Amino acid sequence: MSSHASDIIIFGARGDLAQRKLLPALYQLDRAGLLHPQSRIIGVSRDGNRDSFISQSLENLARYVPEKEQVTQEIETFSARLDHQCISFTDAKGYVPLAELLLQKHHDRVFYYATAASLFGPISQNLHASGCLNSNCRVVLEKPLGHNHESSAAINDEVGKYFTEAQIYRIDHYLGKETVQNLIALRFANPLFGSQWNCDHISHIEITVAEKVGIEGRWGYFDEAGQMRDMVQNHLLQLLTLTAMEPPLDLSADAIRNEKVRVLQALAPVKAVGPDKHVIRGRYTEGVVDGKSVPGYMNEEGANPNSSTETFVAIKAEIRNWRWAGVPFYLRTGKRMKQKLSQITVHFKPHAYYIFNENQRSVARNRLTIRLQPEEGISLKILNKDQDLSQAMNLRAGSLRLDFANDFGRNRIPDAYERLLLEVVRGNQYLFVRRDEIEHAWHWCDQLIEQWKQDDSAPQGYSAGSWGPKGADLLIMKDGNCWQEDL
Repeated sequence: MSSHASDIIIFGARGDLAQRKLLPALYQLDRAGLLHPQSRIIGVSRDGNRDSFISQSLENLARYVPEKEQVTQEIETFSARLDHQCISFTDAKGYVPLAELLLQKHHDRVFYYATAASLFGPISQNLHASGCLNSNCRVVLEKPLGHNHESSAAINDEVGKYFTEAQIYRIDHYLGKETVQNLIALRFANPLFGSQWNCDHISHIEITVAEKVGIEGRWGYFDEAGQMRDMVQNHLLQLLTLTAMEPPLDLSADAIRNEKVRVLQALAPVKAVGPDKHVIRGRYTEGVVDGKSVPGYMNEEGANPNSSTETFVAIKAEIRNWRWAGVPFYLRTGKRMKQKLSQITVHFKPHAYYIFNENQRSVARNRLTIRLQPEEGISLKILNKDQDLSQAMNLRAGSLRLDFANDFGRNRIPDAYERLLLEVVRGNQYLFVRRDEIEHAWHWCDQLIEQWKQDDSAPQGYSAGSWGPKGADLLIMKDGNCWQEDL
């Protein structure tokens, strides 16, 4: 249980994020006894009242929380925490009733901005002007923070007028996943891996975030963002930093984030155009996903026939430091791909001298796979002697597997938002993104996007339900490697 009562104020409380993720996560924290008994959850939206907000929220709890976890008494307890304020976010006078409600209790205050980033500044200004802020305030900012470095800096500047950096929690929900957090334990608690985690022993690393879904009716938003801004700038680069960073001095927020920033600073600029480019852009065409025909990106509802936006990106990235010199990091993300998959794959180098059957040299590599979704877990490919009398020393590849849900005897793995919301309430920042992380990530992505602007070629097409365009395969094959699902 949190030692302090909190008022958790959600702006955009009737929107999809709040109803599908935030309120179910808070319900799970409540039923686990991790919220203070006096904590309140206050939804803020442009329309509706308390009764309609509670009704909508309970309806969506029934939809998004597994049926076996819906306990009548626990739902009643949770609903008693709910309150609502109807506010036009840009109307300063409308915040006065919220301030009066907050002043009724001397609670810590968590403001969650589940709104468009363009509203972050006005909301912060109006909270300050109306007296809603106190010394124990925190603010949670949802991505995306801008569409380039300049716009991101402007948003951070606006929010920074009213909140210190120590009060700002920038969310990347991938950082709340158990497997991502376990990267730190895996690397720094196990000498078996820690001693091998460098260019002497690792040949290359893959990071894949693949989605089966398309743009889900968000054509206008997505066409402005594209897969580079929507996924690479945040999710993939965050996974890259945790995979590649040096050991932190301790487990404090700044110690971890200092090392992540150093990785971003060491990223080499990437050539995005020309025959020797290290970036592939793709865009899905019509195809079949889960046995159903789906339209191509340019045939989705509301499509702009002049669009040049990518729905797939593959990058060969390099980190210029002693640990990773010469080790390529292959980043890949796309929509309408063959399966939903998020994982990190570390390929270890074989021994310099091989004493076994030469015909089996191709299998003589260890491979560590860290799976984020759909089933969170870790597997290590090792080689063993085949149990066969006909062969003196025939090798067989097998896997040592750790399944988080089954091997730890848990009925459920907490959703990423549960962990993130809990750490906000507790005042811990280690799972959140510091401003300089975002700035370095944008700088790196901006130079790629600027190169694309000088290139009038369309993204490479790939069939929906595939693993992406052929160019992505060629990108990794040039180095004698292949994506894990091709092994």
